[in-house]
Amino acid sequence: MIVRTLASILNTPAHAKGDAYESRRILLAPDGLGYSLHDTICKAGTAQRLEYKNHVETNYIIEGKGEVTNLLTGEVWPLAPGTVYVLDHNEPHLLKAETDLRIVCVFTPALTGKERHDADGSYAAPDEV
Repeated sequence: MIVRTLASILNTPAHAKGDAYESRRILLAPDGLGYSLHDTICKAGTAQRLEYKNHVETNYIIEGKGEVTNLLTGEVWPLAPGTVYVLDHNEPHLLKAETDLRIVCVFTPALTGKERHDADGSYAAPDEV
């Protein structure tokens, strides 16, 4: 059994920070589950272009307000607590946070915790990290 608290992740290597986000990586590849679980904050007033070419990401909004745009189709969806969006076809997307957005994210394959976004907003394939 794995039992962890968010407090145990803060200010450790599993707490990734950038100008627009904080990703508190609660479960990672070394846990052996095949997926990783993150408690992520996208900072108010930011916009991030992201494209996870090597991962499927599921996102569940638990706090805040924003929007996500599918950059292939131009479709825009509002984000608020209770909304889920899944990047099941590795869609390039634009994530805008009107207020701080708090998102529970699941990645498959699991992130190792060493990933950082590259120039196109992607993470390297798991065997390249």
